[in-house]
Amino acid sequence: MKRKKAFFFCISLVYSYLCSMFRFKQFVIEQELCAMKVGTDGVLLGAWANGGRRMLDAGTGTGVVALMLAQRYADGHVTAIDIDEGAAEQARMNVSRSPFADRVTVVQAPLQQHEGCYDAVVCNPPFFISSLKAPDAQRSVARHATTLTYAELMQAAWRLLDDEGELSVVVPFDYRQRMEDEATIQGFFPSRVCGVRTTVKKPVRRYLLAFRKHPCERQVEQVTIGDERYLSLTGDFYL
Repeated sequence: MKRKKAFFFCISLVYSYLCSMFRFKQFVIEQELCAMKVGTDGVLLGAWANGGRRMLDAGTGTGVVALMLAQRYADGHVTAIDIDEGAAEQARMNVSRSPFADRVTVVQAPLQQHEGCYDAVVCNPPFFISSLKAPDAQRSVARHATTLTYAELMQAAWRLLDDEGELSVVVPFDYRQRMEDEATIQGFFPSRVCGVRTTVKKPVRRYLLAFRKHPCERQVEQVTIGDERYLSLTGDFYL
């Protein structure tokens, strides 16, 4: 029964990608103004990332991760930023219609110029580096690391994070090493890693990665779409 529920949730994510609306338990995501729609990557990141009283969602898109963090951390405030005008406007709309409107602030700005101090920085970054760009300019900005390189992400996160804060990201399996290399160059230490598989018989396709400023014991886990860990992460959000 649990696997059946997870299957239908994944189907609903695919459906939401093609449609303008996706319903979670406590909020609704409209997404017609955004190039990148609600997907498994963002949902898992929002459910897995550590938060705190001051949280930054960098590259918020629809605002789904920011709203998930606000739901999980009832005493926290989330600043959600995006460089794209349409995405920022979409996130503002979604936040304003949610129960967390007083605890999420949406700002249109590049991460490189943002100021503040946060307990947690969370980012579902543009990850394509050398691949062919999409013909849609808005989609290219959202998917390709030209407006926010991995090095720039790490530099900004180091500057914005509190000394005990944590950076959390999600990347395709073949981009993990590049992300970890840039983190090491900046001075970060890996704190958590979670491999994500679509089925138990397939290899890891995504990695959730977390970094801190000081040496720490790294926690390692795997999650498969539909398993107990996956359901425990996402159970408070999907219908």
